[in-house]
Amino acid sequence: MSSEPKTFLTPAEYLDIERKAEYKSEYYQGEMFAMAGASLPHAIIVSNIVGELRQQLKAMPCGVYSNDLRVQVTHTGLYTYPDVIVCCGTPQLADDYMDMLLNPTLIIEVLSHSTRDYDRGRKFEHYRTISSLAEYVTVTQDAPHIERWTRQPEDRWLLTEFRELNQTVELASAGCVLALAEVYAKIDWAKR
Repeated sequence: MSSEPKTFLTPAEYLDIERKAEYKSEYYQGEMFAMAGASLPHAIIVSNIVGELRQQLKAMPCGVYSNDLRVQVTHTGLYTYPDVIVCCGTPQLADDYMDMLLNPTLIIEVLSHSTRDYDRGRKFEHYRTISSLAEYVTVTQDAPHIERWTRQPEDRWLLTEFRELNQTVELASAGCVLALAEVYAKIDWAKR
């Protein structure tokens, strides 16, 4: 029994395919990985976060972007679509297509059962190599729980956790805050 050898793509081949595709895929080390659709709670949380950040950032030199903007992790070769991105200052884009950000300030990922370990582990390892990244936030969708990682001197990262709906998360890198009650607004906990 013989198996077909894997076909590896160059980053340019991936981008050519991705820019024509109906569905989003991540790319790493020559392989494309299709992204699964989001659950209703995931979509609500992302919308809540984008709405809250947009209101707070509209008069500041920072922009908030949803999961349609790709981030290229230059040092590791990962191409990915974070759930929420904040970029402070002038966005640095990889090319004239204007669809690939190089300098996020803050990345937020809403965790699902299938991505939780990856988002908190290997993906965060990739993100930590982005020199502009000052904060990384993960948001659990099945219970109030937010983890905020902040870059410290000597590339150390400090974890702070939030578990109560009356708490707020200060996002110092972008000069704004997220109230857990707003992040989780319209989530039906009875169905969780």
